[in-house]
Amino acid sequence: MALEKFKNSQALSMGVELELQLVSLTDFDLVAASPDMLELLSRNAFPGVVTPEVTESMLEIATSVHSEYGSLVAELCQMRDILIRAADRLNIGIGGGGTHPFQIWSDRRIFKKPRFQEVSVLYGYLTKQFTIFGQHVHIGCTSGDEALFLLHALNRYVPHFIALSASSPFVQGHDTLFNSARLNSVFAFPLSGRAPFFLKWDEFEKHYFEKMEHTGVVKSMKDFYWDIRPKPEYGTIELRVCDTPLTVERAAGLACYLQALCKYLLERNEPPPAEDDYLVYNYNRFQACRFGLDGTIVHPKSYEQMPLREDILTTLRKIQSHADALGANAALEHIYQATHTGSDASFLRNEFAHRGSVEGMVDFSLQKFRQSVL
Repeated sequence: MALEKFKNSQALSMGVELELQLVSLTDFDLVAASPDMLELLSRNAFPGVVTPEVTESMLEIATSVHSEYGSLVAELCQMRDILIRAADRLNIGIGGGGTHPFQIWSDRRIFKKPRFQEVSVLYGYLTKQFTIFGQHVHIGCTSGDEALFLLHALNRYVPHFIALSASSPFVQGHDTLFNSARLNSVFAFPLSGRAPFFLKWDEFEKHYFEKMEHTGVVKSMKDFYWDIRPKPEYGTIELRVCDTPLTVERAAGLACYLQALCKYLLERNEPPPAEDDYLVYNYNRFQACRFGLDGTIVHPKSYEQMPLREDILTTLRKIQSHADALGANAALEHIYQATHTGSDASFLRNEFAHRGSVEGMVDFSLQKFRQSVL
């Protein structure tokens, strides 16, 4: 089957997907409640889309297409409020965070959907270990060539999004010392990591995708778990490295930071991407996962070492005019504040120190998610 034709979308349009935790209010462990939640939510109109995820302790929501911050954050808030009211009826909690801090993967149940069952057969225990929670951001592109340009031009900024969204410091009851431990689970899959270096859509299709399809390893773009991947059926690129934040406001801020950065890059304000940019990619990715905003990264062009937090602040200044044009000032202000107050991972660690238990961390994250619920 040939790769789907790339659908041309409105440039810089955006959409957000969030994978959310379903939590028992008795012991604060994950609970297999997605079938009940989906049935309850189906009774009334829901903005955007809500769907199951690979295990029954997860839900995924996806916004409609937006062009600016105000409408995006408003829809995310509306979705959150509906979800929390439904969860309240079932006496369960719903929240963000890239990992649940003490759930045991073997206790999870695979959702009864053919694709999830197929994935479970192929990947074995890794499928249940994939009970992790991420934010995906789609940015609209006018062509496949533009999508590949953006995908590779963004490579040096991937650590920004890892560090700013980091919310997975604990796994199975222990502090991992990582700010984003979630991505270590993603990296276990054979088709994860970075996309191959192609800048022309027809070359990507003929010299990579068709060969991969011929091997029998892949059937569609869904089989790739790359940090950024093209989505031809939507006409977008999809950034997949973010942990699910503790608040929808942080999720909207990250999406609009990406939108403004893409506008800056599309105007060719930087040297074009090259294969050698990826020499430091895994190192920079590790620094962001391990140390978050306190990490040190290497610039792929100059090889200069720089504090990650300072690189984010420098980037915010250089894309400010682009954010102005997109109506994203509030989003950039949110990101600016995050560089000073810290990531959600630091908040979670502080709560663990304050409350003295991983259950207390979960309770904190549930309360954080439901802030300003109407």
